[in-house]
Amino acid sequence: MARKSSRQLWADKVSGKSTHSSSKSGYAASRSPFNGVILGIDPSLRGTGLAVIEFSKADRRLLLHSRTVKIKPSISMFDCLGQINANVTELLETYAIDAVAVEQTIYVQNFQTAQILGAARGAAIAAAAVSGKSVFEYAPLRVKQAVVGVGRASKDQVARTVMGLVGHGRTLSHDEADAAAVAICHAFTYVSKSI
Repeated sequence: MARKSSRQLWADKVSGKSTHSSSKSGYAASRSPFNGVILGIDPSLRGTGLAVIEFSKADRRLLLHSRTVKIKPSISMFDCLGQINANVTELLETYAIDAVAVEQTIYVQNFQTAQILGAARGAAIAAAAVSGKSVFEYAPLRVKQAVVGVGRASKDQVARTVMGLVGHGRTLSHDEADAAAVAICHAFTYVSKSI
């Protein structure tokens, strides 16, 4: 029997066809496909990616909206945070969002960069929290592994895979594709606590 790629193993696991030991524990058999709308967020001070994806039980994915919140360098950091918060709030009020998935901050050696990324994440998460939405965080490696099947996939690989998964005609920017990938990661891997 031929070895399956990690992408094939993920597809089997998500669909409940997994033959790994995890299926013996009841995980794969009891997991049903995610059904609902997820707002994916790829936070950044000057280019936050946002993507709203609807998932149905029929294993369909529909990209309802995506955008990059591009902010000029001349705008102050505080105004940037306000714009990020306002854009997330607008999407939460426009769509019937069931969950918000956010990419975790990557490791950076410069503490100022870490602070800025943390502030951008905070502005987005605060909007979700005020709206009463559940927020889930995923590490970049986990997102890439769930979507592409490879934890070290390039941004181009992520964008191409996301485009194939959501079947959207318009080419997504890297920020939008990353936001969509976080939403897809949540739909592919989240298991309800009631199980």
